Amino acid sequence: MSLSYWEQTTYFNNIDIAIIGSGIVGLNAALNLKKQNNNLKIVVLERGMLPSGASSKNAGFACFGSPSELLSDLKNSSENETFSLVEKRWKGLLRLRKNLGDKAIDFHNWGGYEVFETKKQYAACESKIEYLNKHTSSIIGKKNVYQSADEKIKPFGFKNIKHMIVNTAEAQIDTGKMISALISKVRNLGVEVINGFEVKELKDNGKNVTIISADKTIINCSRVVIATNGFAKQLLPSYQVEPARAQVIITEPIKNLKLKGTFHFDNGYYYFRNINNRVLFGGGRNLDLKTEETTEFGLTQLVQNKLEHLLSTMIIPYAKYSIDMRWSGIMGVGPQKKSIIRATSDNIFCAVRMGGMGVAIGSLVGEEVAEMVSESL
Repeated sequence: MSLSYWEQTTYFNNIDIAIIGSGIVGLNAALNLKKQNNNLKIVVLERGMLPSGASSKNAGFACFGSPSELLSDLKNSSENETFSLVEKRWKGLLRLRKNLGDKAIDFHNWGGYEVFETKKQYAACESKIEYLNKHTSSIIGKKNVYQSADEKIKPFGFKNIKHMIVNTAEAQIDTGKMISALISKVRNLGVEVINGFEVKELKDNGKNVTIISADKTIINCSRVVIATNGFAKQLLPSYQVEPARAQVIITEPIKNLKLKGTFHFDNGYYYFRNINNRVLFGGGRNLDLKTEETTEFGLTQLVQNKLEHLLSTMIIPYAKYSIDMRWSGIMGVGPQKKSIIRATSDNIFCAVRMGGMGVAIGSLVGEEVAEMVSESL
């Protein structure tokens, strides 16, 4: 596309930093770069009408680790690595709240529950509650973070659930409000957020970087930050970041809905919550991991049928409901849960692979890559 003189001079001349991706990481990178040097000209380039990956499509869980997830991580990572990641998630959530305020993101600390279908699944986690509390208490500043919550199964209206464990420090937010607040904040600082700009190619020329869009628009800037998470392979093909699609459904409002808090099920592959007296329910990619390893938004009958089955037989067996909306989001995962934050060349940096924890760690990851870029200027 050919730019007019006005477009070129207003938006694309003398760019100091271009950030690719307007999700939580990209916007936080812009926010922190502006805080460090308000004179920087920063543009955020977003392929979609709205953030395209998962930042405004996720379930809004302000979580940092269910018991089964942490115990699974301990099988593949050291104790120090596992709880260092918990600490980063916790501090990231605190930073998110500090940056935007609880009211702006509709933050509610109503607890996060892991639900169990069998006594065997529960016993493996229940036996480690004291151990998990020992390691999380120093991070959270609160004792007995994890507690048995069997007494709430009946009040919540569940069926076929044998046990529950609550994480008393976990909470929920409205991710639409979060992204809206972040965009407003960076724009108020003078950052341009340009939608509909899909980056296809980057060329580090030594002194600057050339950006080529899908429609052949060419712009130049001093530094680039790639913050595309689930879409990272398109610009970083050799990096260990795979897309992971998550499908979600939400019901029409349900009278006398009993849920309160956020809920994980089946090692975190399913998750649900109450939002405005509706049930938001997502997950199921473990039913067909290969098919869900895609950057294509869409729905599959296999996953949708499973979500509706669990909704009616386990979560709200007492209620009549209808599905109001269905959508999917694209996460970025890999063989390790640690994010990739590094320079990919002299003038190009990346902050990708949130591992499904973008809400928790996105603020700190954006801050960390911003610091790298600042040091390079």
